[in-house]
Amino acid sequence: MIGSNGRQHAVADVQARASRPVIGLEHIDKVYAAGAAPVHALRDVSLRVERGEFVAIMGASGSGKSTLMNILGCLDRPTRGRYLLDGIDASRLSKDQRADIRNKKIGFVFQGFNLLPRTSALENVELPLLYTHVTAHERVARSRRALALVGLAARENSHPNQLSGGQQQRVAIARSLVNNPALLLADEPTGNLDTRTSVEIMNIFQQLNTEQGITIVLVTHEADIAEYARRIVVVRDGRIVRDYEVERRRRAAEEIANLPPLEEDVA
Repeated sequence: MIGSNGRQHAVADVQARASRPVIGLEHIDKVYAAGAAPVHALRDVSLRVERGEFVAIMGASGSGKSTLMNILGCLDRPTRGRYLLDGIDASRLSKDQRADIRNKKIGFVFQGFNLLPRTSALENVELPLLYTHVTAHERVARSRRALALVGLAARENSHPNQLSGGQQQRVAIARSLVNNPALLLADEPTGNLDTRTSVEIMNIFQQLNTEQGITIVLVTHEADIAEYARRIVVVRDGRIVRDYEVERRRRAAEEIANLPPLEEDVA
């Protein structure tokens, strides 16, 4: 039985987690050694993302947004400054420690899907759980729930070559959710998709953010994709040059309803 002190500590822990930001970057620099002239990829970047936000990070090639994504995803460490991920200082973690926090705190969605070709959708979604102490029964249950969230409950036994590009990206999104991460980090998730499918994927992200309260950071170079987010952060020459709320946010569900029907739907 949990005593009153235990309950108070549990409540305090929940309240503390709810009040702290998912992302807290404090004066981040990233410098790469490149011969005699070092390359300053990021310069004095500070950024705060609260729990439940949907933020797009936008910038042209060479702006520093990919370096910023690597630091947010604990794929790299800053040269200077501090990065707090869900209250944990990830700035100076070792390679193995970063791998551990990635698996526990971050769900990744990439442009190229990164699915195992000879593995079913369900098994692909299960992959992050293989590195945890979750039982086989729980792995399957959580993976099925994740597939249901993205509308693929009926395709759990399908292999990637039996799925469309949009369906493969949905599997990748389900895989990113299966560990209940603090942060979903999407890197150019619509880059390999046509216009209709891109809108459908952005509708999934908007639903996950609005209905499930999932914190999403979307990295893109496309202004029209960034407008599906609630907030846009613009990066140029390694600095944040603009950070603003989206006044007229695009609504993917409304756009889907107004799209012409597919030919097979008409037949």
